[in-house]
Amino acid sequence: MALADRRSAFAFAASAFMLPLMPTAHATSEMLIDDFTGPDGVSRIGTRWEGFTDRVMGGRSNGRAAPAVIAGRPCLRLTGKVDTRGGGFVQMALDLARDGACDATRFAGIVFDVYGNGETYNAHLRTTDVRWYDQSYRASFVAPAAWTTVRLPWAEFQPANIDRQLRRDGLMRIGLLGWMRDFDVDLAIGRLAFY
Repeated sequence: MALADRRSAFAFAASAFMLPLMPTAHATSEMLIDDFTGPDGVSRIGTRWEGFTDRVMGGRSNGRAAPAVIAGRPCLRLTGKVDTRGGGFVQMALDLARDGACDATRFAGIVFDVYGNGETYNAHLRTTDVRWYDQSYRASFVAPAAWTTVRLPWAEFQPANIDRQLRRDGLMRIGLLGWMRDFDVDLAIGRLAFY
């Protein structure tokens, strides 16, 4: 076989070997987690949003998460004030599976629509690898005062206080937070999905 033919055969074999690793149309389609149109406050996957602050650990922040309609869209709105004396967070969170963990390996990340007050917020993921309250996988985003779509690919989520990379087959919970600086929280989420 001529050298050019061997190179061509190798290139074809290499590209065929790589095909399973390339994204497919199925891998990039969205899976809706919640759009806040349900009448009973339960997400589309059957779990319920919770709002809480660092007061569960003795902190001084205050806030609440409540259903709202902003600019004509149903949403969940987190309001309050982060106080870093003795704590430092206000959070709304959702379990990503009714029992155990969710496998999101076929998706590229998380997408959500937000409306806020121009501040920077955090998204935290908990997985089956997380054992302590201060462990999570964290990414930041800005929430402007207009409905905006935020896409966070998995690579944006950095491990905090844990020495393992994010396992997408063991996702348990997502939290959206006002985090670790003194400021007024006003953050609404109108849709959440895997993409």
